[in-house]
Amino acid sequence: MIDTVSKVNVTKVRSHDHKALMLTVDEAIVEVGVSVQYSVQEPKNYLLNVRNPEESLAQAVESALRHVVGSSQMDQILTEGRELLADDVKIRLQNYINVYGTGLLISKVNVENTQAPTQVQEAFDDVIKAKEDEQRVRNEAESYANGIIPEARGRAQRIREEAEAYRSEIVARASGQADRFDRMYQEYIKAPEVTKRRLYIETIEEVYSKSSKVVVDVDGGNNMMYLPLDKIMGSNKAATPASSASSSVLSSNIGNITDQVIEEIRKRQGVTRREGRN
Repeated sequence: MIDTVSKVNVTKVRSHDHKALMLTVDEAIVEVGVSVQYSVQEPKNYLLNVRNPEESLAQAVESALRHVVGSSQMDQILTEGRELLADDVKIRLQNYINVYGTGLLISKVNVENTQAPTQVQEAFDDVIKAKEDEQRVRNEAESYANGIIPEARGRAQRIREEAEAYRSEIVARASGQADRFDRMYQEYIKAPEVTKRRLYIETIEEVYSKSSKVVVDVDGGNNMMYLPLDKIMGSNKAATPASSASSSVLSSNIGNITDQVIEEIRKRQGVTRREGRN
């Protein structure tokens, strides 16, 4: 004889919401709200094993949620760790339900909200803002470093290349001068007088090319003699064919200029001596 018949809808998806303040592993208090979706998988266990399956579910949700939150950091719960939190709660909750024998099947656990308690919400917002500012400044610093470091490396490479080019130039110039001196010395050994004359002329050429006026201290005279080389050179250029460069004219006629200078010195020496006798 059958006394009563109880029908259980096994296709209906039921929901249970839970919200509470909980302590994290870093001793911070957070407010967590979850929504649990479940259905009846085994009607027999649901009706006969537990007096109030929904109450058992509520307690199991509280226990599972507190265990997972108590094993997590506050930042993880409030930011990117919400999905992981939901998965861990679902697994632990299903294990509890199976132990209780309620015949329920947990289909999904949604973390509706995670936030700091209302009493400290403003302070918590300040902390979040400070962390965001820290991350922003860090990103700006990294961006600046990524821009300035290649620039500094490029500048350092350019300086090294310029230094290497300068070193090569100095070494080549010094080597050329040393080689020129060696060749000149060999010529001097062969013909000392000719070499000395040529060196003298080259020195006079270099001095005259940089100055248009020469002052000579005449032996036995009281006055300094002034030689207008610019006029001498001008008159000498007028007597010679035009050249493309004044330096080439000066080189080709340095002997004539030297002779004119010597002649001018002699004339002035003669004038000075006559004035002294008078």
